[in-house]
Amino acid sequence: AGNHNLLMVGPPGSGKSMLAARLPSILPPLSPAELLEVSMIHSIAGHLPGGKLSDRRPFRAPHHSATMAALIGGGLRAKPGEASLAHNGVLFLDEFPEFPPQVLDALRQPLETAECVIARANHRVSYPAAIQLVAAMNPCRCGMAGEPGRSCARGPRCMADYQARISGPLMDRIDIRIDVPAVSAADLIRPGTAEASSAVARRVARARELQRDRFAALGHPELTSNARASTTMIEKIAAPDAAGLQLLRDAAEKMKFSARGYHRVLKVARTLADLDEAPTVGRIHLAEAISYRVAGERLPAAA
Repeated sequence: AGNHNLLMVGPPGSGKSMLAARLPSILPPLSPAELLEVSMIHSIAGHLPGGKLSDRRPFRAPHHSATMAALIGGGLRAKPGEASLAHNGVLFLDEFPEFPPQVLDALRQPLETAECVIARANHRVSYPAAIQLVAAMNPCRCGMAGEPGRSCARGPRCMADYQARISGPLMDRIDIRIDVPAVSAADLIRPGTAEASSAVARRVARARELQRDRFAALGHPELTSNARASTTMIEKIAAPDAAGLQLLRDAAEKMKFSARGYHRVLKVARTLADLDEAPTVGRIHLAEAISYRVAGERLPAAA
């Protein structure tokens, strides 16, 4: 609903990749301006066979063996990479720690500036890359750390070494970190009633509509989601009430939030308030946003 970056941590077979693949079905369709941008990028990359256009948001899922040029862009004619091909859509990185660390760290600038800059000796090219990063990973190399009744074969060191492949500055740019528990056979035999994607899509569309109207009223019609708001703007539109401000202050001091982390918590809280169609950010929205921020740190603590 707010275009926030997301990391899912869970054992193999828990459904992380399946959840990510379903994400485009609940995202709003591309606007005419966004469709034109996406089509131009795909045309430059030679990925527009027959000139076919679609208002469905891009979903790119490169393999973890992808090079930096494949992910960011480059080559002989400096073509767009996967990050730019996912512009206005989702870039899904499965087996997150298996990507080379230098390739992952190359995403830090695009996630901050929404563009990929390819500089070579004889030319410099900039491609747009306003992406929603969605990543999935196992808690450790064997995948079973933290699971009830299971233990990692190599102990806590395996999990620490595996998760350390993701740098702190990159992790700081991920707004929502959730644990995805294993699915049991009983869950599959008698599945409960599930909510249809169309119902979720309507809530997302309503939240996006509120965000567009708010940014347009502030004189920024080019912004369409809370994740793209500047720090000055998010402090204005996500100013919490007194109880929420005290909670945020205590959490920031105890959990040592960086300045970026502090503002990203505000952005997620603003999105949660939009989903509730609440005019102001309350304590409950901030509490949920903070829980998403620290969820990825529970596994190392448990180990």
